[in-house]
Amino acid sequence: MLQIQGFVFNFASENTYIIYNENKNAWLIDPGNMSPQETQAISNFITENGLNIQKILLTHAHIDHILGLQWAFDTFKVPVTLHQEDQEVLDMLQASGVRFGMKIDPVNVEVKYVQEGDELELDGEKFKIYHVPGHSPGSVVYHNENQKFMISGDVLFEGSIGRTDLYKGNYDQLINGIKTKLFVLDNDTQVFSGHGNPTSIGFEKQYNPFFK
Repeated sequence: MLQIQGFVFNFASENTYIIYNENKNAWLIDPGNMSPQETQAISNFITENGLNIQKILLTHAHIDHILGLQWAFDTFKVPVTLHQEDQEVLDMLQASGVRFGMKIDPVNVEVKYVQEGDELELDGEKFKIYHVPGHSPGSVVYHNENQKFMISGDVLFEGSIGRTDLYKGNYDQLINGIKTKLFVLDNDTQVFSGHGNPTSIGFEKQYNPFFK
């Protein structure tokens, strides 16, 4: 049985997640830890639960989702999973930092690309990957069909969608991707977003104002 632990980090109240199982094997998703206190919080959780971080997954590479990426890679020494379309976004980290008044070193990590249709496994638990661009060019969703949940990044939120006014954003593309790839899933599928509270596919189909 998979467990999900969320953390709210940095100036954007970004959701970082750890998915783990009874074998103590775990994935770290969108490490947004920025301050020493935030890094300590996530370190403590991993240590106290004896977790073995096997993968670092990115839903996309916007600055608020990767502020702790170099720390995570240096600490756990495992590859970083990313869609190739977001490599250029990852490469823009320094420039993004300037926009927010932050001096950030470029990241130096080992990246493994994933694409639509790929599957990842955590001790037999399979995660399907959907490429849902529009918020960023390489936004992906990680979906566990067995336990009916997804990590959606900034694709879909409770009552909202990812903003589309950023680099290579595309409103129509995002709306279409959500409708054709996410809204076809079971209504009780839980959605763990990049910001805000968890929601469900059924709730968003019925109440999300972007789909009225």
